[in-house]
Amino acid sequence: MTPLTRLIAARIRATGRISLAEYMRICLLDSRHGYYATRDPFGAGGDFITAPEIHQIFGEICGLALAQAWIDQGRPGDVALLEPGPGRGTLMADIRRTIARVPGMADAARSLMIEASPHLRAVQRDRVPGVQHLERVEDMPAIPLFMIANEFIDALPIRQFHRGEDGWRERQVGLDAQGLTFGLGPVVPLDRPGRPGDIVEECPEGAAFVHAVAARIAAHGGAAILVDYGGWNGYGDTFQALRDHRPDDPLAHPGQADLTAHVDFAPLAAAALRAGAAVSRPVTQGGWLLSLGAGERAA
Repeated sequence: MTPLTRLIAARIRATGRISLAEYMRICLLDSRHGYYATRDPFGAGGDFITAPEIHQIFGEICGLALAQAWIDQGRPGDVALLEPGPGRGTLMADIRRTIARVPGMADAARSLMIEASPHLRAVQRDRVPGVQHLERVEDMPAIPLFMIANEFIDALPIRQFHRGEDGWRERQVGLDAQGLTFGLGPVVPLDRPGRPGDIVEECPEGAAFVHAVAARIAAHGGAAILVDYGGWNGYGDTFQALRDHRPDDPLAHPGQADLTAHVDFAPLAAAALRAGAAVSRPVTQGGWLLSLGAGERAA
């Protein structure tokens, strides 16, 4: 039993079952025992590895793609270079090194990060000197925004709904004699087609984040690249835990395992369009990198 298991169990006994979204939020971000607040989860010694930690080519291609967008928009003289959920700061460091070869961009770009973990903020300040940390997109100055978000949306809390004969019910976390367990709440109005047995997931924080980014870009210029794993208007249970590079029971080690879900890109695109930004069609990460010269760079 982890410290968070005891805290979550005490809360459920006091106030009743909690939503899956609230469970994720506590497990990942609790200030004392949350997953990201207490550890560096990246690399061979952690629980998972992401593209920037594998090779610098990923960051170089991302940096050059943002640089091309900056050039296409007239080389504005004061811009925000933003990364949410930047991990160790490896990707931003690679991007900064790359745009230093693009005349004028390094001087124009302020390095900004959105990071909830005090521990990771300290690591990022060491990796990217002069970086500024923000709490949210809305705290940014009114200047063009150039953003890269790599495996950020997948870690935001999700709500999950299961379809029964009588309608949709939200998945919740409760208690039984063995400990934490999943259950379903009352029937809720959910405007999604479905048949008994279907499962859908929603990420309200992801859609709100993309809407805020897109609104900034629509108003002030810029570009955003979102890299993540998922699909388009998907159905099914994708909630998962990863511990020591292996799948784990999501209820087994609260605060000691990474919790994620696949990203549904359709509502994110819709949120960006509502905010007034243009949206490109989704492409695979590998295809995108190869189309921009990753193969030649590797050679």
